[in-house]
Amino acid sequence: MSSFGAEVIWKRSTTEKFTDRRYSRAHVWRFDGGVEVPASSSPHVVPLPYSVEENVDPEEAYVAALSSCHMLFFLHFASDSGFVIDQYADAAIGDMATIDGKSMITNVTLRPKVTYAGDAPTANVEADLHHRAHDACFLANSVKTEITVAPVS
Repeated sequence: MSSFGAEVIWKRSTTEKFTDRRYSRAHVWRFDGGVEVPASSSPHVVPLPYSVEENVDPEEAYVAALSSCHMLFFLHFASDSGFVIDQYADAAIGDMATIDGKSMITNVTLRPKVTYAGDAPTANVEADLHHRAHDACFLANSVKTEITVAPVS
């Protein structure tokens, strides 16, 4: 079994009262190897100026993590099948809704555009590579969210 961790660090400014909910949601995600990512609540959830629009929010990170996991398995299976990929780009989108009084990301659509060097797979073979990647993705196997893969030509 493997374990994965991250540090999430937030600190109140001395000028913020806190109990009035008028405090910054800006914080830092720190990962192994020392990478730090500026994070915040989404301005869709907590209004500006208490959210920091340019920082990554958990909802965006969730969508990016699902996309990244799918991509890594897709690259693996494409490599095993002898295809050479020059670029893989995904403009993934997650939709939030409220169901039974709970807000959640209800759907994530992955929209990968894959550019190949040399021979590209047929549409059916590429669809199979995406299907295999989705089935193998640890994160897709870990969530209730419906994840749709809609490749871009």
